[in-house]
Amino acid sequence: MDQITKKEIIQSLTAYMQEHNLKQADVANKTGVRKEYLSIMLKENSDFMYDAGGTRGFIPNHHFHALATMCGYQIEKAYWSLQPTPQTSAIIAHLEDARSHHSTVVLIGETGCGKSFTSKMFASKNPIDTFIVTAGSSDTLGDLIDKIVSELNIHATGKSKSVKIRQIATKMKFLKNYGHKPTLIIDESEYLKQAALCAMKELYDNLADYCSLVFIGTDQLVENIEKLKKRNKSGIPQFHRRIKFGLRLLPHIDRSYKLFLADIEDRHLRKFLLNNCGNYGELHDVLVPASREAERLGEPLSLDLVRKVFNLPEGNLVW
Repeated sequence: MDQITKKEIIQSLTAYMQEHNLKQADVANKTGVRKEYLSIMLKENSDFMYDAGGTRGFIPNHHFHALATMCGYQIEKAYWSLQPTPQTSAIIAHLEDARSHHSTVVLIGETGCGKSFTSKMFASKNPIDTFIVTAGSSDTLGDLIDKIVSELNIHATGKSKSVKIRQIATKMKFLKNYGHKPTLIIDESEYLKQAALCAMKELYDNLADYCSLVFIGTDQLVENIEKLKKRNKSGIPQFHRRIKFGLRLLPHIDRSYKLFLADIEDRHLRKFLLNNCGNYGELHDVLVPASREAERLGEPLSLDLVRKVFNLPEGNLVW
């Protein structure tokens, strides 16, 4: 990474910090960049070099990447831009409402409709008090709690799950008392296993007074909760009661993709995308690498180019 890019990242970060009233400690907590590095990077006319006991060296590039991600600086050219889809508008509106009233919301939408993309954008606009944790298919309850502890930058002093949940609540209470609107978003919540879902009541009860709690997932999340509720699993009926009227269904994807295909001139490519892309995510997965390659080769974006990039046979895909 050259010095010009580094300076542009720091300029963008400085403006971002001023816009959101962030201190260096806030940036360090959110990005993991060491405070001593930040002090050097934010100095006027910095050479971005550290001195450790007489040993000088350049601050590693991955720290600049972390800062760029936080403030939205595009190190590489972006081939995909946010579009005002009905899903994006609905997600932003529901997140804003939850944040304003520290309420619990369950956002349910189709795979690939932009849930994760939009929630990350929302978090970047509210960096101090919005936290996103992504549930994984192999996560245990302990894993999920540890992810929350890490995202909140809490130095946990206990090993039990209940102790950690109380420490999470303490952090959220601290933020609220200082005039913030803490929001915890658990993305891809359909992956929450039975033990994690059963423990959500405890998490809810500890956070309800201090923090918005947002679960984002597909309809599989609702199905999983309903199954556990019918089986009267511990904690599930109580948790269901608490979230029942927080359920928000996102609009269905408009599969004409008008917002995304307006600038594509090749009608064969448009037809291919309409026939083979089931959601915005799949559209992204085709257009971004194809657009990048089209620019590299100096060729127009076409169906022939897409076939070359992905080594696709003639005709539509069958899976």
